[in-house]
Amino acid sequence: MATVPAVGSLTANERQILAAVNMRASSLSLVGSGFIVLCYVLFKELRKFSFKLIFFLALSDMLCSFFSIVGDPSTGFFCYAQGYSTHFFCVASFLWTTTIAFTLHRTVVQHKTDVEDLEPMFHLYVWGTSVVMTVIRSIGNHHHGHLGAWCWTETGWAGKVAHLLTFYAPLWGAILYNGVTYFQVIQMLRNATLMAVGMSDRAYQSDAWMDTRALNRLGYYPLILIGSWVFGTINRMHDFVEPGHKIFWLSLLDVGTSALMGLFNSIAYGLNASVRRAIFERLDLFWPERFGRWSPHRHKVRGPQQESELVSLKIEDEMH
Repeated sequence: MATVPAVGSLTANERQILAAVNMRASSLSLVGSGFIVLCYVLFKELRKFSFKLIFFLALSDMLCSFFSIVGDPSTGFFCYAQGYSTHFFCVASFLWTTTIAFTLHRTVVQHKTDVEDLEPMFHLYVWGTSVVMTVIRSIGNHHHGHLGAWCWTETGWAGKVAHLLTFYAPLWGAILYNGVTYFQVIQMLRNATLMAVGMSDRAYQSDAWMDTRALNRLGYYPLILIGSWVFGTINRMHDFVEPGHKIFWLSLLDVGTSALMGLFNSIAYGLNASVRRAIFERLDLFWPERFGRWSPHRHKVRGPQQESELVSLKIEDEMH
């Protein structure tokens, strides 16, 4: 069998491995985000403003994962469709996380109740910015070639610069915004919890501290974007410093972690207490003898873990 010429110093076998990792990881994200979209469509009680934002996040992740799977660099039209569509929906994905952070901050820290009125502005901000970033990237793309078995990464210098300016720059801006915003939200909720502890009797203090531990999980949300794209950012920087010399293990981490972003988001944002409760209620209707004992609404005595779940419910109530 003839050897396929290497692209960017990667062998044909290494490119096949990267393509396989991208396919499997993107498929997991497609399933995870698709499940959250399906829950929103099927369960009417989830169609509240707070979960609507999560729905659009999952929808963006689902389409980003789908277009990451399809496409062939040897086919011009499908290659461009994959590259630009992936860019558009991946940008939309991390922009939706900033709207969720903004909504939490506005309701919890600023005590505003007008967040639902801002939904049209959210759509204009997310979809409009995604369109602008995609168009700018297309202007800077002179089609000098594609790296590996997908069309999202350009090998030309202009394409690399456009990719950095239209994706990684707003990405790390979103990460910084989310980090600062969630820090302020966590501080506000922690202070409120400490005040409640000071005014309550000792019997409830341990449960209050469980709530504080649950609050700390809010800090994991910005870490999802960091974990998903830190290796991709390093890989892009390395590609600028040493063009034509790709590091296989770094490319592997880049492809694997970025393709799993949709799965991470679906678990962290989507599988909250409301979704789990809705699923258990449906299972309880069809198989009460099998799933009833595990259904959260069947338990009347709240244990420490159930108290932890109250934190997410309280935040959701603030957002409704």
